[in-house]
Amino acid sequence: HGACTGFPRTLGQAEALDRICELDLVISLNIPFETLKDRLSARWVHPASGRVYNMDFNPPHVQGIDDLTGEPLVQREDDRPEAVAARLRKYKDAAKPVIELYKSRGILHSFSGTETNKIWPYVYTLLSSKIPPLLSDEEN
Repeated sequence: HGACTGFPRTLGQAEALDRICELDLVISLNIPFETLKDRLSARWVHPASGRVYNMDFNPPHVQGIDDLTGEPLVQREDDRPEAVAARLRKYKDAAKPVIELYKSRGILHSFSGTETNKIWPYVYTLLSSKIPPLLSDEEN
């Protein structure tokens, strides 16, 4: 069993995946639109070096300024709030039939929240119930 993260995103991808493996568990993480938009829009870059800052998680020492060069940071077009909102809407439309497909097969498990550390224990419990524990050498 391999694990695919962030995939499949479209029905076409789901059908292609069906041809090569049989899924027995699909996890859907439901994160509020505003949370995703804020997180993605918090990304700023230093174009010359490619250094990426996130205003929430690893902000520059001085707002809008690269730590090493003192040059201005820019926001990529597709990270601007309006572009992020459009991308999220497009993704949601494409993903909806994929979610419905797995729901109809009874293999979809959905989790909602805004913070990984709060969602993960529930995901971990589900996975632990589905995957047999690995036995140590002494137990075999």
